[in-house]
Amino acid sequence: MLSRTTLIASTFSLYFPHKPLRRSFPIAAPTLRRLLSLPSLRLLPRFSTLSPLCSTSAAAKTVEPCYLSCSLPEKKPLKVAVLLSGGLDSSLALRLLHAAGHSCTAFYLKIWFQEDFENFWSECPWEEDLRYAKAVCDQVDVPLEVVHLTDEYWNNVVSYIIDEYRYGRTPNPDVLCNTRIKFGAFMDAISGMSFDYIASGHYAKVVHPNSDNKDEPSALRLSKDMVKDQTYFLSHLSQSQLKRLIFPLGCIEKEEVRRLAKIFGLPNQDRKDSQGICFLGKIKFSEFVARHIGEEEGLILEAETGDFLGNHRGFWFYTIGQRQGLRLPGGPWYVVEKAIENNVVFVSRNYFSVDKRRRQFRVGSLRFFSGSPPRITQLQCKQCRDENGFNLISLEKNKGLFILVHRVHLALDRCLLSMIMFNFFFSSRTYIGSEYCLAQWYDSQFDISEKAKAQIILQHYSSLSMNCKERALESIGMTNSSSLE
Repeated sequence: MLSRTTLIASTFSLYFPHKPLRRSFPIAAPTLRRLLSLPSLRLLPRFSTLSPLCSTSAAAKTVEPCYLSCSLPEKKPLKVAVLLSGGLDSSLALRLLHAAGHSCTAFYLKIWFQEDFENFWSECPWEEDLRYAKAVCDQVDVPLEVVHLTDEYWNNVVSYIIDEYRYGRTPNPDVLCNTRIKFGAFMDAISGMSFDYIASGHYAKVVHPNSDNKDEPSALRLSKDMVKDQTYFLSHLSQSQLKRLIFPLGCIEKEEVRRLAKIFGLPNQDRKDSQGICFLGKIKFSEFVARHIGEEEGLILEAETGDFLGNHRGFWFYTIGQRQGLRLPGGPWYVVEKAIENNVVFVSRNYFSVDKRRRQFRVGSLRFFSGSPPRITQLQCKQCRDENGFNLISLEKNKGLFILVHRVHLALDRCLLSMIMFNFFFSSRTYIGSEYCLAQWYDSQFDISEKAKAQIILQHYSSLSMNCKERALESIGMTNSSSLE
């Protein structure tokens, strides 16, 4: 079970429909099931493997040593468990490890629960993924196992995501999936199978200590491809997890991955990269949220004027900085604040205005990867979903009410910082630590006008008498007439 701070139930019970119970599905027994035992896959068409002009041994010989440097060829032969999704990246990771001389076993994690949506029975993308995975393994005679972790994924990732959106926060499913499922539940499931390492197709780099210094921590570093880098999705891994990992693509750029895929003749070499949240498939995220949280009509107000612009389906459908899906005329409009207790969403056309920029914010739950704070104070910081790349920062310790809070000073002004986004700190391309910003720790962001605040009060007291409304407005220094001018 997930441990999290319980918010005041009486406040939120007015605004959140009861979460429907998820339909239960039996866990496969045993947990690891041979691929060929799945009868539905026997009837699926097989992909052609390598052509006669490109044998597996010939392809391996054409791979330059620099492309194998993150596959630990100097330690061969290792026994490696490879997470294989059916996509290009994990498939090439498998082939590089095989070319490096390691003994590999591929594992496909079935975490997709589209069965939860009765209207999508005809579309089962996991079967297509599994077909590709099997075809890749057939090329080099690597065994493929299917691990059923649907329930674990629901309990440790999806339920947490639903709760976070219910309380107005924006979680990152990928960070949780890597920590709790791919390198958590899966790592536990194969703990008795004597694998030396676990590998995946992440664009990240792990530097392990040499055999003489095994007590030294392993280091997580940025990949060669800074555009595709996925280090921040691995930021919550523990040292015990990282010490068992290999990321063969950490030394390769995406363009080279495509070229090597053609050399190996991978059956999925032309397959597009996956987009969106992995467990939803083709289901829209808004449909998923509506199913599990519900809808509750609320107001959309302009932050500067308090003017009513329209209604929304529930604040949990929106995140700070969001532009799409508002459907308001005269834009572009951006979400700049949410009044969670009153289910009000504030928007503005001045999201990127100079006067809204900030140079500092406060963060909590700062985790240092080595277990202790770095001696240096000048670092680089990156936020998830931040296309601006890295920001030069310095850290300053502050005492919070219950925990240690750090103030982050940016070298340059930034527009409104994304609420509740994970932040990741680096020094010389080496990952140092991570944290995430909690709303109450943010310095002032977007100023909400007094008229807009008055509208919230009126909304909150809409069922009460006019005297109550006027007293509420007086409590914030306004009268009913002045607030609505």
